[in-house]
Amino acid sequence: MLDLGIYIALLGGIIYFFVFILGLILGSFLNSWMWRVHDNIKIVSNSRSMCPNCRYQLRWYENIPLISWLVLRAHCSKCKKPIHWSYFVVELFTGFLMMYVVAQHVKLVHFSEWTLLRDVCFLTLLIITFVYDLRYKIILSSVVWVGTLIGFLINISVLNFSATSLLLGMVLGGGFFLFQYIISSGKWIGGGDVRMGIMMGAWLGWQNTILALFIAYVLGALVGVILLFFKKADGKTEIPFGTFLAIGTFLAIYYGNGLIGWYLQFLK
Repeated sequence: MLDLGIYIALLGGIIYFFVFILGLILGSFLNSWMWRVHDNIKIVSNSRSMCPNCRYQLRWYENIPLISWLVLRAHCSKCKKPIHWSYFVVELFTGFLMMYVVAQHVKLVHFSEWTLLRDVCFLTLLIITFVYDLRYKIILSSVVWVGTLIGFLINISVLNFSATSLLLGMVLGGGFFLFQYIISSGKWIGGGDVRMGIMMGAWLGWQNTILALFIAYVLGALVGVILLFFKKADGKTEIPFGTFLAIGTFLAIYYGNGLIGWYLQFLK
């Protein structure tokens, strides 16, 4: 007979498998939702999945996350035009990230379903921000304001975060980008970055907002240097900075307090 440890391991494996599947489904939905928003197609009136090129409505077996893309060899069965590889990557990484978020909460001594729900919402909005800005060079205002409201309300009313810290974070995050926007007349950054900074503050508080900004700028600088080195960009190339802000925010959520504590020990 299997001992208790093996049973627990098997049960955990089954749970994570279903979490991964849910992540794949979420990634597939986000892929469809994002290109429809960009093309101004209402998902309510056109709920069935379709090819982003010819609008051919997919059959059920053509809409299985990951598998259909591979079986169809990344092409629409109707118009034969290619389906970009990023659709596959978004589904795959959403599955893995969903597993990661759940794993971070399962190992906590004091599990909170509200914190898990909040972080799943955060993950969804960060994926949208990352992918949409990378594809279309836009940070969606509707996504940012919804995220700000959800994060602030849950952090304050349910998780008992410091309202002062969150409000100060919103001022620092939004003000940091607003200052750049004003002095550059919108040439350095866009209004989406200002709104993103406000959302980061509502999620992270002022300390982790500063850390997230630092991470984003370091990553942005590294990627910019690499692109310049390989002559894939020049001084006028527009960099979708929302992608780096999304990464910085995600890392600050799970590693912010540890990184800040590690840094502060050197100041003692």
